[in-house]
Amino acid sequence: MPWRKGDYPPSLKNFEPRVRNKAVEIANALLRDGYDEGRAIAIATSQAKEWNEHHPSEGKT
Repeated sequence: MPWRKGDYPPSLKNFEPRVRNKAVEIANALLRDGYDEGRAIAIATSQAKEWNEHHPSEGKT
């Protein structure tokens, strides 16, 4: 089941919106590649956190 901005897995609810949206984007790509939902969420969560560390938002030091 693909997710979107307002409809995402409960495990992402405590993420800041920017990171959550990136995780949803990554998870949806993994689903299209044939990953099951649980694995897609785990990978997307990890990759979105890493992405956030390397791509800080404006005004963030």
